[in-house]
Amino acid sequence: MTQTPDGDASSAPAVPAAAAPPAAPSRFRIDLGYVGTDFHGWAAQPSLRTVQGVLEEGFATVFGERVRTVVAGRTDAGVHARGQVVHCDLRPDALAHLTGRGKRTREPADGLVSRLRGVLRHLGAPDLVIHGAQEVPAEFDARFSAVWRRYSYRIADDEALRDPLAAQHTVVHRGTLDHDAMAGAAYEVLGLHDFLPFCKPRPESTTIRTLLDLAVVREDSGVIALDLRADAFCHHMVRALVGGLVRVGSGAWSVTEPAQLLARAEAGADRAELPPMHLMPAHGLVLEGVGYPDGPDGWALQAESARNRRQPGELRG
Repeated sequence: MTQTPDGDASSAPAVPAAAAPPAAPSRFRIDLGYVGTDFHGWAAQPSLRTVQGVLEEGFATVFGERVRTVVAGRTDAGVHARGQVVHCDLRPDALAHLTGRGKRTREPADGLVSRLRGVLRHLGAPDLVIHGAQEVPAEFDARFSAVWRRYSYRIADDEALRDPLAAQHTVVHRGTLDHDAMAGAAYEVLGLHDFLPFCKPRPESTTIRTLLDLAVVREDSGVIALDLRADAFCHHMVRALVGGLVRVGSGAWSVTEPAQLLARAEAGADRAELPPMHLMPAHGLVLEGVGYPDGPDGWALQAESARNRRQPGELRG
């Protein structure tokens, strides 16, 4: 029974208090690296060993359930990474697995790193390394908040000293390459372009990218090292660009040929009208790092911008 405002008894049933909404999950950024040799690329695939598959198996071992990961840049089979980034969302009850008890309490991010490293050792995955983790606001998106990705590629031509310890991440090229010509061609393709001549197009995806840096140097060892940075890379773009520069360095193409191909694409040529890509081997390629704006506002704005695909008309006026 309840009382009316005048103090009289009432038979109206009591209204139960509203249930508290479930607590929001916590988002974590995880920095990692891997040797791509024995992985069939990043993306999980049935019956194949992939980076995402092993990582998410580690999460399932820690939390007893699947945890979905979002990656900054998918890498192909055989491609390595020193600076890959993923994010994941963890429910509040899952965090209890990470913080410890009593005097051994720790930050969830530290617990996540410790548990994942231990599980990966147990799974026999020394080729997948967790560098660190941090809790981040929900606005952070490993893929769409990124403002650049940086890759390196290494080539040992006939002028290079052959290092057996570097063979896993250095491609051998027979003959001598003109690295100065390669550097000249690299300079001509910097900026905003339709990189269709150097991409494997995917349905509903744009091939317009901004190439921020493309350096070609011959190291003291004689190895030709390429460093590439762009807002994003379309499928096969790095290996095909390097392949085009190798054609320049070998004398098969002129220094201006790569830029001329971009101009043809921007004038409306489709993939069938362009020469086949010279795709370099995967093992020479390393994802070195991913860059992000500062703070949640920058993350959210960049994510919104990245989801709005560029169109070819932007380049044709």
